[in-house]
Amino acid sequence: MSSTIEDQEVRFAKRLREERERAKISQLDLAMKAKLSQNMVNFIETGKRKPNLHTILKLSVALNISPAVLFDDPIEEREEAKKTVLSIISRYF
Repeated sequence: MSSTIEDQEVRFAKRLREERERAKISQLDLAMKAKLSQNMVNFIETGKRKPNLHTILKLSVALNISPAVLFDDPIEEREEAKKTVLSIISRYF
């Protein structure tokens, strides 16, 4: 799958929000854990700011995840792909 840098930035922001919500914490809680301002977390999640490597590492440590998770395909895309594969397999078995 080919994507532009802008697509990847949007995906990163979306994944950060998904992971924060999965952890059931607010932007303020994440900001405090990562030693960032709540505004910074909000700006990153909404794509108004682009985090540097240090900030990405702080966020991933605060969420207790690998930084790579924030660059993975969105969860719903993986689930949709899984459903498609299972549907195809079920036709043959």
